[in-house]
Amino acid sequence: MGQDEERTCGPTGGGNDTGDRERRYEELFEQLDLNKDGRVDVSELRIGLKARGLVRGEAEEIVLESDTNQDGLLDFQEFSQYLRDHERRLRLMFHSLDRNNDGRIDVGEIQHSLRQLGVEVSTEQASRILQSMDKDGTLTIDWNEWRDHFLFNPLHNMEEIVHHWKHSHMFDIGEQLTVPDEFSEKERRSGLVWRQLMAGAMAGAVSRTGTAPLDRLKVFLQVHGSKSGRTNLWSGLRGMVQEGGVRSLWRGNGINVLKIAPESAIKFMAYEQPLRNTSKEGGSLRVQERFIAGSLAGAIAQTLIYPMEVLKTRLTIRRTGQYSGVADCARRILRTEGVRAFYRGYLPNTLGIIPYAGIDLAVYETLKNAWLQTYCVSSADPGVLVLLGCGTVSSTCGQLASYPLALIRTRMQAQAVTEATPRLSMLGQFKQIISQEGVPGLYRGITPNFLKVIPAVSISYVVYEHMKKILGVKYKT
Repeated sequence: MGQDEERTCGPTGGGNDTGDRERRYEELFEQLDLNKDGRVDVSELRIGLKARGLVRGEAEEIVLESDTNQDGLLDFQEFSQYLRDHERRLRLMFHSLDRNNDGRIDVGEIQHSLRQLGVEVSTEQASRILQSMDKDGTLTIDWNEWRDHFLFNPLHNMEEIVHHWKHSHMFDIGEQLTVPDEFSEKERRSGLVWRQLMAGAMAGAVSRTGTAPLDRLKVFLQVHGSKSGRTNLWSGLRGMVQEGGVRSLWRGNGINVLKIAPESAIKFMAYEQPLRNTSKEGGSLRVQERFIAGSLAGAIAQTLIYPMEVLKTRLTIRRTGQYSGVADCARRILRTEGVRAFYRGYLPNTLGIIPYAGIDLAVYETLKNAWLQTYCVSSADPGVLVLLGCGTVSSTCGQLASYPLALIRTRMQAQAVTEATPRLSMLGQFKQIISQEGVPGLYRGITPNFLKVIPAVSISYVVYEHMKKILGVKYKT
C-alpha cells in the first residue's frame, strides 16, 4: 500500500515505516498509562479502551498474552511487542480477505471469505460488517481501518473474527427468542454448547422463580377471573394469599423450572440436526432455513414437553391440599381423564407460536435496524441495553397477537378442575368468551403478563452473564 493511501486516525494512524509505528505505540502507551508510572495495568487498559469506544476489547486477555514477566503490568517493551505481533497477524488476515490485492476490502470480498468458512451472509449483512470498520465512508476497508478496528481485540485468525462477527449480533434474527444459537464443530467438541445451555437454563430458572407470583396471578385470572370478580391485581393476589398463604404464590413454579432443561436440550438437538447434515454436505443454512429449522425445533420441543405444561397449569391453580406433588397430579389426571388430557389445549398452543414468533422476529429486526441506521451508523452492534429494549418491545407485541390463543389454551388445560363447566373445544371456548365477556375477555390476565416481561428479561440477562463467567463460556466479542 502506498504512502498516499495512509490516513490519520487519532493516535493509531500514521505511516507504515518502523519509526512512525514506534511513535504511534509510544503515543498509545502514554495515553493508556493514566498514573504515568511507566506501566499499564488491567484497569488502566480497560478505561483506555472504553474511552476509545472499544468497550468489548478484552483487557485481561491482552495483559495475560503480553505480560512476559507475569507481574500483572505492561511496560512499554511488552506493550509494543504485543502490538507488533498482533499487527502481523492482522496483516495476514487482511491480505487473505483482499483477494484482488488492491489494498482494500469490499463487500464482495467479505462475502466470499465468509462463504469459504461456511457462513452465508446477504449483501446487506456484509455491508454492515464493512460499515462497522469504514471510517472514511468509501465503502471499502483499507489496512489502517482494519488494523485500528481490531488492534485491541485479541483475535488470532479469520475463524475467530468470523466467530466475533457471528456473536456480536450481526447475524441476529431474533435467535435469542426463537432460534437456538448456531455452534461450530469446534464449539461442540469443547463442551461449550452444553455449558451455554446450562447457563441459559439457570438464567431461566432464576427468572421464572422471581416472577412466579405474577405468572400464577395471570393464570388465575385467565381461568377464574370472569367468575371470581377479582379482576384487578391487588385483589387477585390477596385472594391467593388468603387461600394458601404467601408460599402459594409460587405454586406450579417447580414444574415450570423443571421443564426448562428438557425443552432446551430437545430444541437444541432438533435444531442442530439439519445443521450437521448441511455441514457434512459442505454448505450452510440460509437465514430463512435457519428460521424454519428453529420453528420446527420449537414445535418438536413443545410437543414432547407439553404434558408438563398441562401439569404446570393444574398445579398453578390447585387448591390447598388438592395434590401432594407433581407425581400425584399426573397420576390423578391419567386415572380420571386418560392420556389425551395431557394434550388438552395443544392446538391453540401450536397456533399461537406462529403469530408470536413472526411478529416477535419482525418487530425485533425492525427496531434494531432502525436504531442502527439512526444512532449507530458506524457500528453493527447497538449495545446490550438497546438489544434488551428491542427484545422487550418485540416480545410484548408478539404476546398481544398471540395472547387470546394462550388464554384459550390455559382454559382448556384447566377444564377438568373448573367445576360445573362443560369441556369445550377451541372454537367453543372462543365463542363462550366472546358471548359472555366480549373482546376484553380474550385479554384477561394480560396485565400481570406484561408486568413480568421487564423483570424477567433483566433477571435472565444478569444471571446468564454471571453463569457464563462461572462456567467458562467465553466469546471474543
